[in-house]
Amino acid sequence: MTGRATPRPRAAETLAEISGLTLGPVAGGPPVLRDASLSLPAGRVLGVVGRSGSGKSSLAHGLLGHVRPGLEVRSGTVRVAGLDPFDRSDARRLRGRVVSFLGQDPASALNPALRIGGQIAEAVRLRSPVKDRDTVRARVGELLLSVRLPADREFLGRLPGQVSGGQAQRVALALALAGRPRLLVLDEPTSGLDPVLADGMRALLAEVLCQGDRAALLVSHDPAWIGSVADDVVRLEAGRITGRGAPVAPSPPRSRAAQDGGSHPEAARVTAAEPTVAGALSVRRLHAVHGRVPVLHDVSLTVPAGSCTAVVGASGSGKTTLARCLAGLHPKASGTVEWSGTGGSAGRGAPVQLVAQDARGALNPRESVGVALARPLRGVGGLPARDASDEAVRLLGLVGLDTDVLGRRPGELSGGQRQRVALARTLAAEPRVLVCDEITSALDPDTAGRVLDLLDSLRRTLGLTVVMVTHDLAAAAGRADQVAVLDAGRVVEAGRAGRVLVNPEHPATRNLLAHEDGPVLTAPE
Repeated sequence: MTGRATPRPRAAETLAEISGLTLGPVAGGPPVLRDASLSLPAGRVLGVVGRSGSGKSSLAHGLLGHVRPGLEVRSGTVRVAGLDPFDRSDARRLRGRVVSFLGQDPASALNPALRIGGQIAEAVRLRSPVKDRDTVRARVGELLLSVRLPADREFLGRLPGQVSGGQAQRVALALALAGRPRLLVLDEPTSGLDPVLADGMRALLAEVLCQGDRAALLVSHDPAWIGSVADDVVRLEAGRITGRGAPVAPSPPRSRAAQDGGSHPEAARVTAAEPTVAGALSVRRLHAVHGRVPVLHDVSLTVPAGSCTAVVGASGSGKTTLARCLAGLHPKASGTVEWSGTGGSAGRGAPVQLVAQDARGALNPRESVGVALARPLRGVGGLPARDASDEAVRLLGLVGLDTDVLGRRPGELSGGQRQRVALARTLAAEPRVLVCDEITSALDPDTAGRVLDLLDSLRRTLGLTVVMVTHDLAAAAGRADQVAVLDAGRVVEAGRAGRVLVNPEHPATRNLLAHEDGPVLTAPE
């Protein structure tokens, strides 16, 4: 849902103000945020746009007094409701009560060892005047129902690992609303969701933002959503605010496969004949569980050598579990996953390697890029220090990074740079198959496109086979040779991308496509 919410009158009170804020690496170097200034009145929604690495998240986190590890405040002030979030005493009065945060990763907001009901009840007691047990219980139920989740005993007793990604994000929203905050800081809260759940989450947040005089700062790569809910928009480039104004209405939806005079070359490519090479990966009757809960059911899939196969499906359909099974990181309950070599060297590590969605979590925040790359080269590959250093430089060149990143830590890199470093570290093992799990979901469209171009280039130059787990049907249409659709742990449809994404046969595929802005491929003539 991207329809504009009911307009609200401009409030005179300034709820939050940032003045001259500059953030930079503790060890020195260029700032990641430069002399940023803005004000946010009560009852208004401010959108923040810009490319990955432009400083959007650093600006947003400043309203809570948070600075990424490795960064420091060099100058400037932040005030929320007249208080300084960087002051420890003021921060205790602000966080969760006056200002709350919702990001793209609910795992960072939820304690995996505590049941959902207990977590929300604790948040209510800590962040509001409500203390009576019965009143707290009633407030927990009210919060769950307000985010369209069940409030029965069974759901309250679940652990975060026992709910889907969309449900976990709604639980995180309930936690953020527990103290009835006046300001919500939303940092890409829908980027990790499939199109169906993302639409539902956008509709829910639009309702939340219409309540009372609540203000919000919304960071998003989605211009249609920004245009539908924001009252004003600021643009960041290289850490600087370069403009502010009213949101621009998005252009009418257009097919992602261009329709200028005939079929798009991407459409022609994905409808080509099947490769004749033997399968690089063969999955037969795969079953997998989490604890005692079945996740994958009788999954069979063949990935031809040198091809790109996209795995798509709703959140909670089993895509990430399948990716981890392919890389040998999740045990199989039954079935087989076999890799067939097609020549070439054996490589330094396992032939199938996973590139995870969360590059920040995959890299040690205390290690420099050089150290992160040296470990697989020296430990697994057995290279001497000098050879490992030379190989690290070569790997960075492969992923389009300069050697000046070798001394930096992950917190000093942009999202796109971190994802490239994670890819370079994976390539250090000389894999034959790359399993990429949502590696562009947190990136802006331009940066995501460059990462996908890089994958295409590596596939051609290194002869890699790619399995691409993604929510982005346009990426699947433009990059993949074949598509497999997962629904409730089963492959419900598979085939050439040009057929599956133009003439889908299964309701699950049709439902995913229905939530796209336009057709992801033009039917070939």
